[in-house]
Amino acid sequence: DLICRKLQLKSDDKVLDIGCGWGGFAKYAAEHYGCHVTGITLSKEQVSYARVFTKDLPVKIELLDYRDIGEHFDKIVSVGMFEHVGYKNYRAMMKIVKKHLNKNGLFLLHTIGKNKSIDAVDLWIEKYIFPNGILPSPGRITSALEGLFVIEDWHNFGQYYDLTLMAWYENFNKSWPSIKQKYGERFYRMFRYYLLSCAAG
Repeated sequence: DLICRKLQLKSDDKVLDIGCGWGGFAKYAAEHYGCHVTGITLSKEQVSYARVFTKDLPVKIELLDYRDIGEHFDKIVSVGMFEHVGYKNYRAMMKIVKKHLNKNGLFLLHTIGKNKSIDAVDLWIEKYIFPNGILPSPGRITSALEGLFVIEDWHNFGQYYDLTLMAWYENFNKSWPSIKQKYGERFYRMFRYYLLSCAAG
């Protein structure tokens, strides 16, 4: 809801959700604000799920790369996807967002970040959890948008991410008995280590 309020969503808004995942934001925004949401993702599984999840709402879910956007939107949002763009592509993404944002439109970027610029992530996370993922720094983000956008708000939720990771860990443990046959003990140890080590960090 905070994202919706920061975007100042209205019922006649056309909204683009870049990296829409399983459709959570699209569903919430359409249900509570009545806006029309287009969600794009590169995952066929996410498209299939999100289309059912947002059925009968003013939501369109597409299997589409953000570089292939064809329409214009009043509001554009990206939640938890920027970490997977790669720092060499930050500026190109910002230019694409700017190009497809209507005049006086708003863009909201939500990302996990790092205080210092880095060129690589922890090798274990790179190999097993997020291949090609990298956490952006404030410097890299602002450099990418310089001359394209005006930063109206910068909101840091760092202190809450530990709570988020621990909630994920608790949910993962609760759900494990129903999924362990499909994924196995190695998967369990891997994600347990990932969630708890990130929480500790």
